[in-house]
Amino acid sequence: MLSPYLLFLGDVVELAAAKTAAGILQWRPEFCVGQIRVAGGTVDLGLPEMTPQVAAQKGAKTMIIGIANAGGFIPDSWIPTLVAALEAGLDLAAGMHTRLADLPIIRDTAKRLGRTLHDVRQPTQTFPPGNGRKRPGLRLLTVGTDCAVGKKYAALAIEKSMRARGMKADFRATGQTGIFISGRGVAVDSVVADFISGAAEWLSPANEPDHWDVIEGQGTLFHPAYAGVTLGLIHGSQPDALVVCHEPVRRQLVGFDHYPVADLEECIAATTRAARLTNPKARAVGVAINTSRMTEAQIEDSIAQIERQTGLPCRDPIRHGMDRIVDHIQTIWPA
Repeated sequence: MLSPYLLFLGDVVELAAAKTAAGILQWRPEFCVGQIRVAGGTVDLGLPEMTPQVAAQKGAKTMIIGIANAGGFIPDSWIPTLVAALEAGLDLAAGMHTRLADLPIIRDTAKRLGRTLHDVRQPTQTFPPGNGRKRPGLRLLTVGTDCAVGKKYAALAIEKSMRARGMKADFRATGQTGIFISGRGVAVDSVVADFISGAAEWLSPANEPDHWDVIEGQGTLFHPAYAGVTLGLIHGSQPDALVVCHEPVRRQLVGFDHYPVADLEECIAATTRAARLTNPKARAVGVAINTSRMTEAQIEDSIAQIERQTGLPCRDPIRHGMDRIVDHIQTIWPA
């Protein structure tokens, strides 16, 4: 899709619901010219507030729906703004389960005006089941103790650190936000369950022996709704290295407060066991923590405790970067 972008924040009131827009802004700020909300929306990313017409005048080419709501649907209250964007000369992009092209007024307006609709959550190719055969190259998968805990940010920060020191590395997106950031990938939560492992194999194909595919994780093995996609990714990715993502102050799963967050050490052990089905040498190499709701004292205490308990380096990918974890990786897989 063409940049720059106008980020559509809809009517959401929690930043977590606008994580797609926030992720694009975090990693591709040069692509973002403004934001737009509808009645009731209170999330503010600090970008200039713009109508589609003003955004087009400022050079925007695409309006991206930056929302990741439960169910991935597009409510009727958004439709007038989406149509206005098309009429202002912008293409539309979305990572929703509801396809833009399945909404008659959106489809017909785009066709009449010659605009392009990008539904990145809808895979354009088919995948076979995973075959489990080991392939050349090195792979790192971010996993977690919950959803929305920082797996994408950790993977992007690891890729950044690897590339900065001359390592061969590519971020592999498995969700809509990652696809918007990197321009490629597959939204695995839209892949039929039997083929998730095959999609992960396709996403991280055979490569040079010293090349790292840094694969964005999804869900957690300890989630009652999303453990299936996590397991498929683990088996298809065949990770050599696992980085476990965790929010130390989170006690219940997001949106599932009747389930506690898994114990970190139990998560490391269970995830490593699962990974060793398709890669017997899989091992955890670090812990990435989300400190967005923590004080400096809490952060220091948590890092010290986690490193003492796990024996692994621990860092926040946004606050600290991932250099220390990549240092550890290089001691295990020297160039």
